[in-house]
Amino acid sequence: MKPLLDHLTFLYGEEKAPQLYERAQNLMEPYRSKINLNKGELTEHDSILITYGDQVQAPGEKPLKTLSTFCEKYLTNTVSGIHILPFYPWTSDDGFSVVDYRKVDPALGSWDDISSFQKNFHLMLDGVINHISSKSEWFQSFLHDHPVYRDYFIVVDGTPDLSGVVRPRTLPLLTSFKTLSGEKQVWTTFSADQIDLNYQNPEVLLEILDTLLIYIEHGATLIRLDAIAYLWKEIGTACIHLPQTHRIIQFLRSSLDEVAPHVQLITETNVPHSDNISYFGNGHNEAQLVYNFALPPLILHTFHTGNAEALSNWAKTLTLPSDKTTFFNFLASHDGIGLNPVRGILSDSEIDSLVQKTQEHNGLVSYKNNPDGWQSPYEMNINYFDALSNPNKNEPTEVQVDRFIAAQAIMLSLPGLPGIYFHSMFGSRGWLEGVKQTGRNRTINREKCNLKELQSELDDPNSLRSRVFARYSQLAATRSHCLAFHPHGRQVILDVHPSVFAIERISPDEKSRALCLHNISAEEVHFNINYQAGKNLFTNETLQVSKITLEPYQILWMRL
Repeated sequence: MKPLLDHLTFLYGEEKAPQLYERAQNLMEPYRSKINLNKGELTEHDSILITYGDQVQAPGEKPLKTLSTFCEKYLTNTVSGIHILPFYPWTSDDGFSVVDYRKVDPALGSWDDISSFQKNFHLMLDGVINHISSKSEWFQSFLHDHPVYRDYFIVVDGTPDLSGVVRPRTLPLLTSFKTLSGEKQVWTTFSADQIDLNYQNPEVLLEILDTLLIYIEHGATLIRLDAIAYLWKEIGTACIHLPQTHRIIQFLRSSLDEVAPHVQLITETNVPHSDNISYFGNGHNEAQLVYNFALPPLILHTFHTGNAEALSNWAKTLTLPSDKTTFFNFLASHDGIGLNPVRGILSDSEIDSLVQKTQEHNGLVSYKNNPDGWQSPYEMNINYFDALSNPNKNEPTEVQVDRFIAAQAIMLSLPGLPGIYFHSMFGSRGWLEGVKQTGRNRTINREKCNLKELQSELDDPNSLRSRVFARYSQLAATRSHCLAFHPHGRQVILDVHPSVFAIERISPDEKSRALCLHNISAEEVHFNINYQAGKNLFTNETLQVSKITLEPYQILWMRL
């Protein structure tokens, strides 16, 4: 059976599947001539900047144009791609409650502005396809009993037991709305303004396929599937990671393999690591990349304790099901630092220590409801620089920068595609004033920048922004010029010292090897290692490798 037909049969039954298959083929056909197959496989040259469309602002100019000009000036030789967070018309959640999937928010710019990034960068765009805004035309039509949209959303009758549903929020799971045919309880996983789509209706799946193809037509080579784990709902289950959810991703993968084989899917599933990596499927049929969610809290734990053993032991377990898959590695994003991914990797007391440190560093903590009725910490809301260095402590700036860059270097050294949040690349601190303005914890790491002020700081070599950006740029450039850092290459984790994270990277063809040593402590460390000689990737100096001394937070990358 053809893969697409097989997926549709699994989801909707043998009777409906053949007609749906024909409709899917007809839907894809016009895009075959419109989509430019302009991107090959990922290489060591690839890394992604994560940013809002209005991250950099200048008076009298559309933010997307300002951002494009800024990125061209500062990042053309530093990152290969730009992930523009949702730029569609929206009503809440800083863009993740989408009013119209197929439009660009006119306050930000136009589709031409989005496409213009392709001159210098590859594009990663968001498929926010678990839910849509309550103000969207789709949901407003549902409220008016329009026959086309009557089954686009999940209506729950009566009072079924939903206590087993896994929740990422403390808000109510169901929200009541008045419709022309009476009051209805509608499924709202994330908020009353974010209405979950009903994928038991195949019309919804076809709408979403068309939407993603529009993004690809406008230049997307990476599609981030937001909150994808919750896609399919089945009363009586946890409504997360259901087989139907995996099949929908496989349907989308098979569709893109036909019409846009250069495009890769990235699943965003802020869940325990074993569940997270299930979205690779068999290595050929589901997501090509998954967010490496355990990494941000694990690296924080590593630097807080000055001990790399937990990180090293976990990294040894990282395996990939095929050479067509890899991790999307990141330390910071527009969201907080999730804690669920390290449950089972770190102990409860170690997680509690992370939460305590976050609060000591002026951070905030968000909670979720559990099936047993209790709440538990879900994510830590804090700028990653602040998470590593207490802003209330009088510590030399150079030490804070060294610590921060060492953490970023570990992320860049691991197999995968690096995702670098704008505020990490440009040395931002936490924005507590923003939290006061919005009342939302996540605002702490979502401050927007004035172009003139940002450039002024970057032009000042003594400013924090300038120091961080210069160091980060050097790291990214160094990585991109060494084949050993290929995202599909191998790794060997070495136990050389409790305060050192040591990784050997090996290119897919086995011809290039790099040894990466990171002192994660504030103390000088000495150790012996079973290598003869290497060339320092930062200075090109030839070194004898067998006896190593690392200064506090020093990074040493060597080509072997």
